[in-house]
Amino acid sequence: MEQLLLNLGFGNTVVAKKVVAILSPGSSPMKRVKDEAKQEKRLLDVTHGRKTRAFIITESNHVILSAIQADTLSSRFESLMAKEEG
Repeated sequence: MEQLLLNLGFGNTVVAKKVVAILSPGSSPMKRVKDEAKQEKRLLDVTHGRKTRAFIITESNHVILSAIQADTLSSRFESLMAKEEG
């Protein structure tokens, strides 16, 4: 079965079905989530040195940092899910 991949930018992808949440990084709780994930070695940074614009939380509890806006990633995710249903 073909798996749909969510493009996180710069050639990085994640299996769309594994995504639990796409969040904006601005709040204090999100900074705490990032710090905890880094300590527990669950943090993946795919920003290529650019500003973090979105956090992607996966079902394995990994936190992925992306330089693509959360709104953009959410739109891509919704398109993939609609494609899978239809």
